[in-house]
Amino acid sequence: MTKSLRMRHRATWLGSCMLLGIAASQAHAMEAASPPSLIPLPSSYHATGGKEFVLGRAAQVGGNDEAARRAAAQFVWLLAQNGGPTLAVAENAGKAQIRFRLDPSALNTAEGYRLKVSNTGIEVSAGDDVGLFYGAVTAAQLLTGDNPGRVAAADIDDTPRFRWRGLMLDSARHFQSMDEIRKLLDAMAQHKLNTFHWHLTDDQGWRMEIKRYPKLTEVGSCRVPLGDAGRDPATGKARSYCGYYTQEQIREIVAYAAQRHIQVIPEIDVPGHATAAIVAYPELGATDKPLVIDNQWGVFPNLFNTEESTLRFLENVLLEVIDMFPARYVHVGGDEAVKDQWIASARVQAHMREVGARDEMEMQSHIIKRLETFLEQHDRRLIGWDEILEGGLPPEATVMSWRGTEGGLKAASEGHDVVMTPVTHMYMDYLQTGSPDEPPGRPTTIELKKAYEFEPVPAELAVDKRQHILGLQANMFTEHTRNDRNLEHNLFPRLAAVAETGWSPQEKRDFSGFLQRLPRQLQRYRAMGIRYAQTPFQVDMHDKGNRAAGTATVTLDNPLGYAVHYTLDGSEATAASPRYTQPLQVGLPTQVRAAAFFEGKPLAAANRFAITADSLLVRDDTRLDLCPGDGKLLLRLEDDGPADGERAIFNVNIFSPCWLWQDADLTGVNAVKVRAGRIPYNFQLAHDEPSRKFVPARTAHGELEILADCKGTPLVSLPLPAAPGADGFIELEAPLPATAAHADLCIRFTGDTRPDLWTLDWIKLEAAR
Repeated sequence: MTKSLRMRHRATWLGSCMLLGIAASQAHAMEAASPPSLIPLPSSYHATGGKEFVLGRAAQVGGNDEAARRAAAQFVWLLAQNGGPTLAVAENAGKAQIRFRLDPSALNTAEGYRLKVSNTGIEVSAGDDVGLFYGAVTAAQLLTGDNPGRVAAADIDDTPRFRWRGLMLDSARHFQSMDEIRKLLDAMAQHKLNTFHWHLTDDQGWRMEIKRYPKLTEVGSCRVPLGDAGRDPATGKARSYCGYYTQEQIREIVAYAAQRHIQVIPEIDVPGHATAAIVAYPELGATDKPLVIDNQWGVFPNLFNTEESTLRFLENVLLEVIDMFPARYVHVGGDEAVKDQWIASARVQAHMREVGARDEMEMQSHIIKRLETFLEQHDRRLIGWDEILEGGLPPEATVMSWRGTEGGLKAASEGHDVVMTPVTHMYMDYLQTGSPDEPPGRPTTIELKKAYEFEPVPAELAVDKRQHILGLQANMFTEHTRNDRNLEHNLFPRLAAVAETGWSPQEKRDFSGFLQRLPRQLQRYRAMGIRYAQTPFQVDMHDKGNRAAGTATVTLDNPLGYAVHYTLDGSEATAASPRYTQPLQVGLPTQVRAAAFFEGKPLAAANRFAITADSLLVRDDTRLDLCPGDGKLLLRLEDDGPADGERAIFNVNIFSPCWLWQDADLTGVNAVKVRAGRIPYNFQLAHDEPSRKFVPARTAHGELEILADCKGTPLVSLPLPAAPGADGFIELEAPLPATAAHADLCIRFTGDTRPDLWTLDWIKLEAAR
């Protein structure tokens, strides 16, 4: 399916040579007045006032021993990745302009380092390899800063605030290539992040080879997607979505991460999120119902059973996991385990009585304690989502608090170590702006500022318990993230905000200062080939028109508050164009071009908006609101086809398919035209299912209805066909009875249409001419 109508058009992405360059003299003046553009901000930066260091063409890098020489080689790689020159490693460290020195007395903190810039060069010293590496990261940023190749004289003493600075990647829902994993690890290293939490098993796929149980990947790593995506376009036959990492590949990733001082924490979900494993080995399940690898998203009822044989299976899996992953921690999930199957199983209920579990949560706790003991016997520590607190938790277990900070507060107060990763601030699959150009994602918007301002240590936590907060972690679940481009969009630049929160002193964090340093980081992203989100740096437009008067009020906005410049005559927007300060009153038709600028250069391509009398009569789904009433779960969903390539995106309330056009101008309008598509309804909602509301259908396949002010008799009620057209869409037209000059229009589809879902593409009001 392909959307045929969009009201905005994008200019071509500007070349990097036009972006963010500033004159050397201007950059030098900025450096003298403020810290350079480092992310994360170091704990201590002191400008010494001496002559700056200028990187010459023949500059060399060196180290005073083997560890320092390793750091020197890593610095060469980091500098080149950031867009700097490729330097040579000197055989004689005394002749090097950038020097690394292992010195146990340099800075007596884990991961800390000291960096000194003088006119003769840059010197980094640290007590261990990790500190030298992070000093190399900072040195590479200094040399690719506001004035590339020139660094102001300064002293930096730096050490991280938290020891757990993490990113979780879900490879179960959608699978990433080895190259993409390596690319993310490179980016983590550049942000001084040190923990890669790898989500490798779930209902939709088992992605890790376990030699003792080959069916986990032979069977459990493939699913057939719903709709067009699951059919070969040439033959019409089923088309599987598959992928897993061999043990050799996993070891390769672990070694690659270790070179960048990143620990890799595997996650094997227990007892829920287990469908793929149960399909591979049905005896592991708690239901006799035949299962398939799920091609839907949401919360599923399928749990591992509680049999001794199943617990031994899990322990055997963990043995191979321990052999592959040398990190101290192993994540066992524990979240969203709906207990309906356990409640209905006579065998599970009997087993609960045998072990003395009073309810199903205590039964889950029994399993978690069993696995915790097993891991302790193999010199590992168990970590799980905050649900593992329910029913009791072994004292050595660590809690990852995702449902907010409350679970982390409770766990830390009870003496458990905690990683804060709340869904409210740290979920990178949530949209980051309100732009219609955001890729598919979950409904809540986690703006860059919200991610940046998250504080991992709750104010209510007693002072003597605060050491239990190990740090924070960004989570990247991938239900709605089908490709690497969207993955990188979701992660960057928000991962820079997470990195600064994890590393920099709380009292030094300042969002406005972060925004001043961010544009240079974007340049480094481009050098690394990271396809970071453009939406926070673009300009959004809202218009409210008066068709009778032939005028419109235009509001322009940049989500991060960078300066917006615009034109109304069709010319390109530049820093010399008028700066937007208040809503614009324009005549129709008008072509608006607008871009956000920093230091006189555009942060992203200019947006173009055509505002005409006809455009005021059209709204697509991205410019409509949710209808009033209960039952709201807005998702930004991708279409199911084509099998390859770009797909349409829809904003849909899956609890109630209804869209609201607020204050629609109906003056002279006598008809309406609607384009709608149909996509698979691929959601398992578990106990939230009753929230899904269906307006009863009156005809065989339901109706399209349009109501004034969302109440009363519909102005329009058209029967829907049994199926859309060959392209997956339908277009419906109907006369619109006379009503008030302005009204809130609700556009909805009636009937329970599952396993499919009608969704609105656009609505157009037609006026008599």
